[in-house]
Amino acid sequence: MFDTLTAKLQQVFDKMGRRGRLSEADVDAALREVRLALLEADVNYKVVKDFIARVRERAIGAEVLRSLTPAQQVIKIVHEELIATLGEPARLDLSGQPPHVIMLVGLQGSGKTTMAAKLANRLRSSGQRPLLIAADTYRPAAVTQLEVLGRQIDIPVHSEGIEPPPPEIVRRGLRRAREEARTVVIIDTAGRLNIDEQMMEELVQIKAIAKPCEVLLVADAMTGQEAVRVAQDFHHRVGLTGLVLTKIDGDARGGAAISMRAVTGVPIKFLGTSEKIDGIEVFHPDRLASRILGMGDVLTMIEKAQATMDQEEAQRLEKKLRTATFDLDDFLKQMRQLKKMGPLTGLLEMIPGVGRLAKELDPQTTEKQLRRIEAIICSMTPEERRDPSILNASRRRRIAAGSGTTVQEVNDLLRQFREMQRLMKQLQQSGRRGGMGGLGRMFGL
Repeated sequence: MFDTLTAKLQQVFDKMGRRGRLSEADVDAALREVRLALLEADVNYKVVKDFIARVRERAIGAEVLRSLTPAQQVIKIVHEELIATLGEPARLDLSGQPPHVIMLVGLQGSGKTTMAAKLANRLRSSGQRPLLIAADTYRPAAVTQLEVLGRQIDIPVHSEGIEPPPPEIVRRGLRRAREEARTVVIIDTAGRLNIDEQMMEELVQIKAIAKPCEVLLVADAMTGQEAVRVAQDFHHRVGLTGLVLTKIDGDARGGAAISMRAVTGVPIKFLGTSEKIDGIEVFHPDRLASRILGMGDVLTMIEKAQATMDQEEAQRLEKKLRTATFDLDDFLKQMRQLKKMGPLTGLLEMIPGVGRLAKELDPQTTEKQLRRIEAIICSMTPEERRDPSILNASRRRRIAAGSGTTVQEVNDLLRQFREMQRLMKQLQQSGRRGGMGGLGRMFGL
């Protein structure tokens, strides 16, 4: 979502870095370009004005203009002020007596129903016992959609069709949650194409009945500045405790994410990163600021790895790395684990210094190449995967035919794998000298 903004900011900082010492005029010129980049990214103009004023006040100080690395000092200030604009990290408030009620609100098409299932699935993984309540009786098939999602993740859904009034459905759903000793209740409320009085009054009634500990606005990041106005209206009527931004994997310009916290004063708590049921991230202002400025996001990448990697398999891999016995079968397993973490280009963008390279890669070409490698390895026998040195010309022709590739592609893969084995042996030897002792754990995450 932030690709365009990131590219423009990097251009500004690159230009600034080439100037060596900076004058006050240089800082002003750079900040004009930063201001333009933010406005083009659809950031609220008042937010931009305050942000630029804060950065300028700090950037024209003596510690920056007289610094040996003034450009880096300015980038550091922009990073810190961007974090301040995005706000402090906030977590769900699940204090008090269960069941804890989370009420999702928002406009139609923002992704509330899918987010309800994602949130329930996430909370269950942390030890909660959730119940979903289908209180959207207006949108066609909304109740059915939540029931289907509930079956997919094996979480119960309280639904009564589309006839009863939503407040009554919620009342009976809460009674069921108490009877079944559920610890969390997530209410999927009705959305509209625009905000209207009837909708708001119904939400006020549901809130009075449910007494939720969290009222989360699910907002579509693709709507830009409109999302900020929607957040203000909902906050005024029902009192929001948090925001959830969906579709951040789309081609939105990113302004809503930067603006909403500053304009409403309501913290962003989650980001919807994909349509998959696990496509939800806790919002970390510092990590998002680093992504926007092209600094990477290693912590999020590690968390993704920990969520998808099999720990026993990781320990087995660590042992193989220590003894330099990593083979093509291990490589195939690790590649499949990597694919579970999401698109490769998205992962590369989280690594500091590699973001620009990732933007030059075509995601479709990259995924196609990974499928080709997988096909080649799958066309080998177990013995060939363990010991590629036995692959003579006839075996390579057979593998190429079985995988739908060419002998040249098979040869390229084997050559690259030998190079990787050689590198691992070198690193493993370095580890004996104490320099790379934790390498196995790093690879196995």
